[in-house]
Amino acid sequence: MTGPLVDPEAVPAWLQPLVKISGEVDAATFSRFSVPPDASYRSASVLMLFGEGPQGPDVLLQRRADTLGSHAGQVSFPGGGAEPEDGGPVGTALREAEEETGVEPAGVLPVAVFPELFVPVSSFAVTPVLAYWRTPSPVHAVDPGETAAVARVPVAELTDPANRFQVTRKGYDWKGPAFDVGGMFVWGFTGGLLAMTLALGGWERDWDHGDVRDLDVALAEHQARVDGRQVPEKE
Repeated sequence: MTGPLVDPEAVPAWLQPLVKISGEVDAATFSRFSVPPDASYRSASVLMLFGEGPQGPDVLLQRRADTLGSHAGQVSFPGGGAEPEDGGPVGTALREAEEETGVEPAGVLPVAVFPELFVPVSSFAVTPVLAYWRTPSPVHAVDPGETAAVARVPVAELTDPANRFQVTRKGYDWKGPAFDVGGMFVWGFTGGLLAMTLALGGWERDWDHGDVRDLDVALAEHQARVDGRQVPEKE
C-alpha cells in the first residue's frame, strides 16, 4: 500500500506537499524501469528521513564504504534488503537506518510510502519510505566496513543551482541528475529519487539541465576537492 501514513497536518508545513502527493504518483513518475512480473528480484526499502536542522529542512544521506562489492563509494539513503521479521517496507527502512547510521527509530515518524521502484543493476525492488525526524538523534557510520560517512544535508544546498547538474557515461545511452554538496556526490538511483522528491515537494529551483558532465571526470574532480588536491584545469 502506498500513500500517506498520517494526516498531512501532523507534519511541518514544508513537508505536507510530499505527504499529500504520495498517494497520487506511480512508479513511472520516478523511473522508466518497471518491477518484473516474476520473482526475479529482492524487495528492499530506503528511508528518506527529513528533519529540521540549523539551516532549515535537511535529509539524511550516507556514503557507502569504498571496499564494498556493490555500489562502493556511492551516496544513498539508508536502507537495504527486506527481512521476514520486518513486517513490511516501513520496518525494513527503520531497521536498516538504525543499523547503518544509528538513527533511533523512536524519534522517527514514518509519514508516507512511495511506489516500489526497480533497480536493474542490483535486481532490487525498492520501496521509498518518507519520514519526519521529529526527535533527532546523533548519527554516525555504525560499521565502517559498510558505511564511510553519514550527513544531514540541508535541502537549501541540494536545491542550489550551483550544486546541480547531470551526468553521463561513455558507452551508455543514459544521463541522470547529480548533486555535489556537503562533501557528497549523489547520482544514480539516489540522485534520481532525490531530484524527483525535491520537485514533488515544491522545493526545486531553476537549474541548468544543459550542464551535462562525464561521470568519471566529475567524480574525480569531486574527490580531488574533498582530498584538498588541486583540480587539473580543463583543456
